[in-house]
Amino acid sequence: MNPDADTYFSEGCGRCPLGGTPGCKVHKWTEELEQLRSIVLDCGLTEERKWGVPCYTFQKNNVVIIGAFKDYCALSFFKGALLNDAGGILRKPGKNTQSGRIIPFTERKEIAAMETLLKTYIHEAIEVEKAGLKMDFKKNPEPVPEELQDKFEEIPVLKTAFEALTPGRQRGYILHFSGARQSATRKSRIEKCIPKILSGKGLHDR
Repeated sequence: MNPDADTYFSEGCGRCPLGGTPGCKVHKWTEELEQLRSIVLDCGLTEERKWGVPCYTFQKNNVVIIGAFKDYCALSFFKGALLNDAGGILRKPGKNTQSGRIIPFTERKEIAAMETLLKTYIHEAIEVEKAGLKMDFKKNPEPVPEELQDKFEEIPVLKTAFEALTPGRQRGYILHFSGARQSATRKSRIEKCIPKILSGKGLHDR
């Protein structure tokens, strides 16, 4: 166990005002999260803390994270789309998600009943890393907003920086910008994100 990750189980990820308070979601799933932590560590992964949550790695490659949400806690696989999912238990966390897959839980008994199966999935995820398998991401399957294209023409270095981002980060920005109905709102969102893009960061990176 990594002492740095311990903070998450007592105070949360720290990314919202509820961190460190009784209202933090980790307190709703304390026993379940500890149970998942034990299962993951039994599989020999290295425990770290990234993005404020426990992240488990194999030879410095991210394999799985555990986290608390409003309605469930979950085991989340970074390359879940590459797993066989023989048990049919993996879920896409969002309709636009390409690589990640989650297994949600709401009770300890669910986790206990699936412990052997979960370890099978984790070991398979480790084998994915050993084999060096990569996701074949669809690059920008959504159209680039006109407002962003205009900004690329205005600031060529922004286009260069954007194209240097990972496909996932590019997609995250495009979905964020396109999600606004009004052109003025799309322009505002783009302006606010320019410093992050130029710094090579994703939408949710700090």
